[in-house]
Amino acid sequence: MRGTDIQQDSLFSTVSPESRVPKDHPLRPIRAMTDAALRELDADFNALYASSGRDSIPPEKLLRAQLLMAFYTIRSERQLMEQIDYNLLFRWFVGFSMDDAVWDHSTFTKNRNRLLGGEVARRFFGLVLTQADQAGLLSKEHFSVDGTLIEALASLKSYRPKDEEGPPGGGGRNPDVDFHGEKRRRDTHESKTDKDALLFKKSKGSESKLAYLGHLLMENRHGLVVDAQVTQATGTAEREAAVHMVQALSGTHRVTLGADKNYDTRNFVADLRHANVTPHVAQNTTNRASAIDARTTRHRGYATS
Repeated sequence: MRGTDIQQDSLFSTVSPESRVPKDHPLRPIRAMTDAALRELDADFNALYASSGRDSIPPEKLLRAQLLMAFYTIRSERQLMEQIDYNLLFRWFVGFSMDDAVWDHSTFTKNRNRLLGGEVARRFFGLVLTQADQAGLLSKEHFSVDGTLIEALASLKSYRPKDEEGPPGGGGRNPDVDFHGEKRRRDTHESKTDKDALLFKKSKGSESKLAYLGHLLMENRHGLVVDAQVTQATGTAEREAAVHMVQALSGTHRVTLGADKNYDTRNFVADLRHANVTPHVAQNTTNRASAIDARTTRHRGYATS
């Protein structure tokens, strides 16, 4: 007998988000690791908030929500809150019940400086990293570095002369801009909506974009990230960030650092050797001599990196 397509809402429900998340879902161990790190941050959170007054949104929930934004590549906090509202998995991970109302997306703007400015995010990252280290998952000798382009939330139309006052002619909130024949350089132009974003292209032939650069230092045993930085998008930022991150590694023993051929410059290789780091950098021999010589390439570990 065919059933009838009727949606009948129950007046009461005893279903919890926890009961709807599969036991083998990959977010379950991540939630456990996250909660362990957040418990260690309890004193840090107490120092950021007043001892009296109206209760805030728990910082633990704000940070869990930010993790979802990264895991699922959600482009805005407005979209994040929309998805948390209807997604049972997201509600469970953040710590919402079925009936809890979600926050307004502006909550993140109001709390970002408090959490990130207080170095809470970096402390949280360090505590998660400690868990991986205690489990024997981190290499202490072999690392790799890479950079990636992070597009700024600013359009090319906002890249205007620094001395220009007011919006360009054309009217409207998004006026037409004619760049034909105009040279746009960093010393003369800037984004009017994001002054820290710079015009940059990752490689020859690629499109120039207003962007930042993200840099990751990874250990080579399991490919886990051990450090991260975001910088302005300059031609030397990748190498400068790599040197800074590898110098921050604890210990006095020699380590190796793998990198692609964009890192093959004499200054970068010299900086690594000065920091007691063996440069396992891919050779760039296109119309030039590589800074990596046989002292490095003859070893089996170089090819492995």
